[in-house]
Amino acid sequence: MTITVEQNMALLRTAYQHVESCKFDEAAQMLTENFIANVPGSPDPLHGREIWQRGTKMMKDAFPDLKIDVQDMFGVDDKVTALVHFQGTHRGAFQQYEATGRHISYRSVEVYRFEGGRIAEEWVAPDLMSLMQQISPAPDGH
Repeated sequence: MTITVEQNMALLRTAYQHVESCKFDEAAQMLTENFIANVPGSPDPLHGREIWQRGTKMMKDAFPDLKIDVQDMFGVDDKVTALVHFQGTHRGAFQQYEATGRHISYRSVEVYRFEGGRIAEEWVAPDLMSLMQQISPAPDGH
């Protein structure tokens, strides 16, 4: 049975909804067992569902009300690209920054490769500079 681009896009939308709803196990089941994550700051790809779950949980711990708005999505063959807007409130530690209570808003360009009806690989390019500027302490210390 051939999986269509539309089916892959629907799967990705469902995965985003699971993340937004903190259904990490359900979302992880949508990944292949040998899932590959290509993320900024890592010179080599990361492997495994557990790596993905850890990173996703870290984001939701820091921004528990994180909303994921898919602004555009398109696909060809076994790949789907999504333009995503994230918004939330900084209520937990994220990297070196303790919770600030500030509202955050940033975008990401994400490409996913699918195998057999599951997400096999991701390339994510979030605007981390914008996110870090929004949660970093003000220059005067406030």
